[in-house]
Amino acid sequence: MANFYTDNEDIQFLFGHMDLPRLAAILEDDFAYARQFDFAPADAVDAVDNYRRILTVLGELAGDVIAPTAEETDQLGNTLNPDGSVSRPPGIQLALKRLSQADLMGFTLPYRFGGLNFPNVVYTMSNDIISRADASLMNLYGLQGIAETINAFADETIKQQYLPRMASGELTGAMVLTEPDAGSDLQSVKTSGHDSSAEKPATVWQDGEGNWFVRGVKRFITNGCGDVLLVLARSEPEITDGRGLSLFLVERGPWVKVRRLENKLGIHGSPTCELFFNDAPAKLIGERQRGLITYVMSLMNGARIGIAAQGLGIGEAAYRVARGYAHSRKQFDTAIENFPAVRELLVDMSTDLQAARALTYHAAFCVDLEYGALRKLEFGNVTDAEKVKALRGDSRKYGRYNKLLTPMAKYYASEMSMRVSNSAMAVLGGSGYMKDYPVERHLRDSRITTIYEGTSQLQIVAAVAGVASGTGQTLVEELITRPWPEDIAPLIEQIRSGLSLLEKAVAAVKAQGTAYRNLYARKLVDIGVVLVIAAIFCDHATASDRKKAVARRWLADKMPEIRKNVEQITSGDLSVVEQFEALAGPVPVAE
Repeated sequence: MANFYTDNEDIQFLFGHMDLPRLAAILEDDFAYARQFDFAPADAVDAVDNYRRILTVLGELAGDVIAPTAEETDQLGNTLNPDGSVSRPPGIQLALKRLSQADLMGFTLPYRFGGLNFPNVVYTMSNDIISRADASLMNLYGLQGIAETINAFADETIKQQYLPRMASGELTGAMVLTEPDAGSDLQSVKTSGHDSSAEKPATVWQDGEGNWFVRGVKRFITNGCGDVLLVLARSEPEITDGRGLSLFLVERGPWVKVRRLENKLGIHGSPTCELFFNDAPAKLIGERQRGLITYVMSLMNGARIGIAAQGLGIGEAAYRVARGYAHSRKQFDTAIENFPAVRELLVDMSTDLQAARALTYHAAFCVDLEYGALRKLEFGNVTDAEKVKALRGDSRKYGRYNKLLTPMAKYYASEMSMRVSNSAMAVLGGSGYMKDYPVERHLRDSRITTIYEGTSQLQIVAAVAGVASGTGQTLVEELITRPWPEDIAPLIEQIRSGLSLLEKAVAAVKAQGTAYRNLYARKLVDIGVVLVIAAIFCDHATASDRKKAVARRWLADKMPEIRKNVEQITSGDLSVVEQFEALAGPVPVAE
């Protein structure tokens, strides 16, 4: 029997090394829930054992049920029926049924709604495992953040109506944000009044009794055929920016039609829909005008980490194919893994994957700490002034870290999945290009991870502010300020050297202005990513000789890259901007 949790040494190491008991105490309200719910853990040992047990169950489902159907799912895809409904491929239907039967569809929801009340970092591990089995399934399983949004911001009536059924797997959901003319720029979501045109962007209107209705088109909606649709729409037509947007819940019915399924490069098991809302009854989530600024933005931490975890699973799957092939494939009377060029490819792939996982899991851990502090402040009945001050300090600190870490994780892990999948194809050569092996599917699936929930370029824009402001440096200093074993201390000195180089680069960028910073943002963020991961790796090295070797390799490989990036950042070169026409050439014109 295959088990995608117990066979993954890296996930198990991180599970054992991270301070999950600390998170368990936060999520379980110091284990007070055990007095209210028979199945709630009584202490940290009980909670962590429960996390491990659930991941083991999930790993078995991933290995024995989901992975064997992934190829068929990729070939069959979804079917749009004449009535506007969507039929899923058999493998996806079976997977959702089995996940629901195992009570795994309410991973982070509270007990009172039938959820598991697990930390985000454990849910991230589960997304990693699911994505290795079938990346397209993760787009349905991984949409549990929709239920979290309802739980965080909807009124109690809406929560009671939908969350228990979402936790049981009876209902699936979708975030309905994108419009034909408003992609990443969500502030451009439009309104044009109560227009009868079926080609207009989605708009909301109220009848005389205060009931809301949605009409118009949304595009590129993952699982748009789901049951619970959270729709971003303009409730204040006179306000043209993000302040005029609100969030609405629309339940699937005859008033919502899937007009088409997108014909995509990859993740074929995940239906990407164009939707038409025909005066669909809608429920306001939370308050008007906070749809984008508060509610969708709060969803970004989870969404970014979810796609980062998807990238981890794809990278893991691709690496394993390449590692096994290189070990068994013989050329010139030896396994190809003995060729130095192939060994370098495999080492780079493995290190890249471990780096992305370390960063993503650390980001998820920090999200849990921020959420825990906010939760304690709001619901913990904390009256001691010093404790309140400490909780507010934690919420602010981890809030700053997460504005940096979540886009970093999404950027790095998604790009990693492409690099590793591409390298896996290089290891397999012509065989990897054929459909006899799943590598070509992993490469196709990986591409979307750098696009949806914000392109890599947008993640860089989100992260560079934290690097330029010094948040990244503060985070790294916090991670490395501790006593270190003698054999790890030289690695810490390399990180400190890297911080000095980063400080030099940031100073140069600030001296040149915003346009210059935007031009070199990727290089700045790349330096920050390398140093954050190096600090996390050094922590891991204290518990594992193998991780010690990984930390050394990481710094040996990446410090020259840091020096190169700093040299380019401090060069003052603006030729890309100032000589764009000469360097890029004219716009091609068809004869």
